[in-house]
Amino acid sequence: MKMNKKAIHKISYGVYIVSSKMNGKINGQIANTVFQITSEPPTVAISINKENLTHEYILKSRVFSVSVIGKSAPMSIIGQFGFKSGRQIDKFQGIKYKTAITGAPIILDYTIAYLDCEVLSATDVGTHTVFIGKIVDCDILNDEEPMTYAYYHEVKGGKSPKTAPTFIKEDIKEEQGKEQEKSEKYTCKICGYIYDPDKGDPENGVKPGTPFEELPDSWVCPVCGAPKSEFEKT
Repeated sequence: MKMNKKAIHKISYGVYIVSSKMNGKINGQIANTVFQITSEPPTVAISINKENLTHEYILKSRVFSVSVIGKSAPMSIIGQFGFKSGRQIDKFQGIKYKTAITGAPIILDYTIAYLDCEVLSATDVGTHTVFIGKIVDCDILNDEEPMTYAYYHEVKGGKSPKTAPTFIKEDIKEEQGKEQEKSEKYTCKICGYIYDPDKGDPENGVKPGTPFEELPDSWVCPVCGAPKSEFEKT
């Protein structure tokens, strides 16, 4: 019997930056799977893909931080931490952050709250590892509403990276099929972001109703920074 994997999408998720340290270096990544396990002691669980550099940092340092991202966060910060690798770039360049008690970095830009954790256990679940961490420090930075994963998809137009726990290959094919039935849109071949002329890109000064062909040559993907040449008609 074929499973309807859309049922999984009914589970609520948020948008977070999970960070860690190793040998004097720091790295972080976008994560959507962070949830509380117990209240006494306060513990949370996170799911991290084994291919990600942050996974290696957490595994070796046994610490991690969770920065809860607010709705006002631009797609660029999600692209920087979600669609680029810390093996090629310094993800924290130009980012305001502070060092937590554990030594893990806490993002200050667009963060509404944070958790600082020490790893209690790690469970191998195939492509990912589920880390359970004891919260040793936490605080609220502002009263903005958190960005939910649904808001990221439906309002921001974001997509799931292939290393995300919620990534389902069939969804991309279905979305592309739906887009073909509508107005001409263009998809970023790097991260999957879809430029919708009706919505434009207000965060970067592109008004709704602007056709892709009329975008300036200097315009880049608001998620991963890819140039116009890396877009194809959907």
